[in-house]
Amino acid sequence: MRINNHPILKFKRGKTITIFFEGKPIKAYKGESVAATLIASGIKVLSYSKKQKRPRGFFCAIGKCSSCLMNIDSKPNTFACMTLVRDKMKIKRQ
Repeated sequence: MRINNHPILKFKRGKTITIFFEGKPIKAYKGESVAATLIASGIKVLSYSKKQKRPRGFFCAIGKCSSCLMNIDSKPNTFACMTLVRDKMKIKRQ
């Protein structure tokens, strides 16, 4: 689901790395955010609301909302939109 060809923008992809989302390996590119990698891999639900457990997805992309808070490398409440992927990173929904 990544944009590979665009009439105006050029995409410089970093080195291919592997991250683990809830134990499943996912291909990522160095320099991408966790949220961008997950969305490109078809994962749209990044977290759930606390009270009603409704699904939350990618929304603001600037770390101002709480829609993409995830458990990243055992750190809860980490913004997936602001966190860059690292090789062998472990990510879970909250």
